[in-house]
Amino acid sequence: MDVAQIKGEIAAGKTILGIEFGSTRIKSVLIASDFSPIASGSFEWENKLEDGFWTYSLESIWQGLQKSYQELREAVNQVYGESLEKIASIGFSGMMHGYLAFDQKGELLVPFRTWRNANTAQAEKELTALFHYNIPQRWSIAHLYQAILEEEAHVKDVAYLTTLAGYVHWKLTGRKVIGIGDASGMFPIDSQIKNYDRQMVTTFDQLISPKHYPWQLIEILPEVLVAGAEAGQLTEEGVKLLDSSGNLQAGIPLCPPEGDAGTGMVATNAVAKRTGNVSAGTSVFAMIVLEKNLQKVHPEIDLVTTPSGSLVAMVHANNCSSDINAWVKLFGEFAEASGNPIETNALYETLFNQALEGDQDCGGLLSYGYYSGENITDIGEGRPLFVRTPESNFTLANFMRVHLFSAFGALKIGMDILLKEEQVEIERILGHGGIFTTKEVGQRVLAGVIETPVSVMETAGEGGAWGIALLAAYLNERDSLSLADFLEQNVFAGNLGTTLSPDQRDVSGFATFISRYQKGLPIEQAAVDYLS
Repeated sequence: MDVAQIKGEIAAGKTILGIEFGSTRIKSVLIASDFSPIASGSFEWENKLEDGFWTYSLESIWQGLQKSYQELREAVNQVYGESLEKIASIGFSGMMHGYLAFDQKGELLVPFRTWRNANTAQAEKELTALFHYNIPQRWSIAHLYQAILEEEAHVKDVAYLTTLAGYVHWKLTGRKVIGIGDASGMFPIDSQIKNYDRQMVTTFDQLISPKHYPWQLIEILPEVLVAGAEAGQLTEEGVKLLDSSGNLQAGIPLCPPEGDAGTGMVATNAVAKRTGNVSAGTSVFAMIVLEKNLQKVHPEIDLVTTPSGSLVAMVHANNCSSDINAWVKLFGEFAEASGNPIETNALYETLFNQALEGDQDCGGLLSYGYYSGENITDIGEGRPLFVRTPESNFTLANFMRVHLFSAFGALKIGMDILLKEEQVEIERILGHGGIFTTKEVGQRVLAGVIETPVSVMETAGEGGAWGIALLAAYLNERDSLSLADFLEQNVFAGNLGTTLSPDQRDVSGFATFISRYQKGLPIEQAAVDYLS
């Protein structure tokens, strides 16, 4: 689509907006009717550890949203000479799970507790046993039950419990709804009825009945919607929260708010059975669309859904690229201090490509990029750690290689359960997220980790913001096309991106590394025990 056509679509209000609240960036993407990105904006932010909880303030949520959208709006004006006033549809997505609890007046009861918190071990254990269904520590129901176990005074006043995307959507539309994929990270979903599992809801209410709370679970959870469903319109109040210029018109339809796992699946065309994707950023997770339920309950594997409600096995590791980013920043500071500053993207590309020159097994080096606790390896708190012996081959190439290997270490443990124990078959894996931005490097490492060909598309770097924009484009299409067919036929049209098969040297090297990684976990635990 040429510039004149794009200008026409902007003026006619035919463009579509997707905004995703990621762990470190709020990204806005505007797409044309052919689904190609035509403008973007972003706002960098970071969670903070306050009173023992990882959190973001409500003020930062709205500040970040406005700044991200403002940058996109200004890009539209600068590149196309058009003012962004009308949009065909909008979608919001965000980090899944966590705990945003409000009272009857809509006031936040306790600071937002993000997915990153690992304080819900008791709730995880008791609910998993109660439901015979894996309830990870990140899930909203685990946060709620842990607050009950600890007799937190605010629980009796809870009137609404939602996720980050659900919260933003509620404030912009007035509707307390959530996409089914995001909902599946709050409470178990019954894929047959496309709603919360009724028996488990009843079981939970019975469990907490002695507390005599003035609410039942279904009353405080958001309404579940599937992809393509009507989910409300942007209100006048919503315009003020989104667009600081006030130029945007109210009445724009919104798709159901979704979680970052679901938008990652959409952005990689991985919503059909026997397909999957790996999203790698602050955290890393693999999503595999299942043909049938798993045979056993595995604490390393979550069961969630696609945005259309199909069952998905999710292997989620809390940590991925944060430690890599910290080291790259350090190298950037050195370059700056030496009088030879290097542009950030070029710095990443240089260092990532060095990793391909390293020894197969990283020269005996070991790292744990644990900025927070890691459920898969049973480490309760984060302590980023780098370890070597005097005999290790300590080179820049091995240093970067070990950090890339470590970024996928916990994921590997969960994926082996899924592929080797449960015998799940996968026809296609697609990678997306920041770690795949440098051509081939992250893709090649991942292929060696999961011993499966990995594809990456040119849009891999667009990530979930583009994915939620596609879901907004799918609004009201579900009566004519399934989401899988919409993506396959209309959006991707057979484009599978570039594919790399596993290099057996990487497979062998990673096998040696992961053995060292697992044997070294007591070192990481010691860091937790002795470094407060």
